[in-house]
Amino acid sequence: MNMSGILSSKVVLIGTGAVGSSYAYSLINQGLSDDIILVDINKKKAQGDVMDLDHGIVYAPSPMTIRYGTFKDCKDAAIVVICAGSAQNPGETRLELVQKNVNIFKSIVDEIMKSGFDGIFIVATNPVDILAYATWKFSGLSKERVIGSGTVLDTARFRSLLGREFGIAPISVHGYIIGEHGDSQLPVWSSANISGTQITTKISHERKEVITQQVKDAAYQIIEMKGATYYGIAMALARITKAILRNEQVVLPVGTLLEGEYGVNDVYIGVPAVVDRKGVRNVIELSLDEREQEKFAISVQLLQDFQQKIG
Repeated sequence: MNMSGILSSKVVLIGTGAVGSSYAYSLINQGLSDDIILVDINKKKAQGDVMDLDHGIVYAPSPMTIRYGTFKDCKDAAIVVICAGSAQNPGETRLELVQKNVNIFKSIVDEIMKSGFDGIFIVATNPVDILAYATWKFSGLSKERVIGSGTVLDTARFRSLLGREFGIAPISVHGYIIGEHGDSQLPVWSSANISGTQITTKISHERKEVITQQVKDAAYQIIEMKGATYYGIAMALARITKAILRNEQVVLPVGTLLEGEYGVNDVYIGVPAVVDRKGVRNVIELSLDEREQEKFAISVQLLQDFQQKIG
C-alpha cells in the first residue's frame, strides 16, 4: 500500500442502497472517517443521501466531510466498500444472480483500479464470499487487501442469542459462526465460551440446534417482516472499517482467502482473522471437532462449486 493509503482515513462507498446508506450513517455516528465519498449509478439518490447525512454532521463525534463522488475518488482512499449489486428477480436462479453480480463487479472493480486505488476493499454484496473472491481476482491486489464481510454479522447474531440464553452481555460471549455467509454456515460450539467457561456443557443439544437454526433463519425472518436486512450488516461493516483504520489487530470472522489453513485452498470464506491497517494479517485456525470439520468441508465445497460454475 502506498503512503497516502496508509495515512488516509478516506472511505469510498460504492452503492447507496439500504445497506450502503446505513453503513455511511454508522460511519458518521461513530466518527470513523473524516472523508466519506458516496458513489452510485443513481446519482440523484446518492446526492440526496449526502445532503441528508451532511445535516447530521454538526452532531457527529468528530469533524468530517461527506460528498458525492465518482470512481476517480478511489485513488487515494484507504478503504473502498462495495455494497452495489443486483437483487434476485422472480424466477431467477441463484446461479444466474451470482453471474449477473460477478459481471457488475467486474466493471466496478476495473473502474476503481483504473483510478490508481491502492487501499483495501471491503465487500458486502451477496453472495459475499463469491463476490469477495471475484474482487480479489479482478483487482490483482494481495489477498490481505480484499476482505469480505464473511460471518461477522452471523457471529453477532450467535453471540446475541447466547447472551440472551444465559443472561450475559453479548460482548462477554466468545464464539464464532464460520463458513459461508449462507445456509451452510456453522457455529463452533466446541470453543464457544463465556469468559473461559465452556458453553457446550451448559446447554442441551436441543437448545444448540434451536439457536443454530435461529442464526440461519434471522435474515429470512427480517426480510419477511420488513423486506431487507441492513442495520446489522451496516454495523458489522463499520466494525471492520474501525479495525482497519485504527490498526486494532483485532480478531473478526471476516471473509478471506484460505491458502492451506483448515486444510483448504483457493476459497474466500468466513473464518476468524486478525484485522489491522494492512487488512487481514493472518487467519486464526480454530480447533474444530470432527462434526464441525465435516460441516466446514461441506460449506467449503459449496463455495468452490459455485466458483467453478462461474469460472
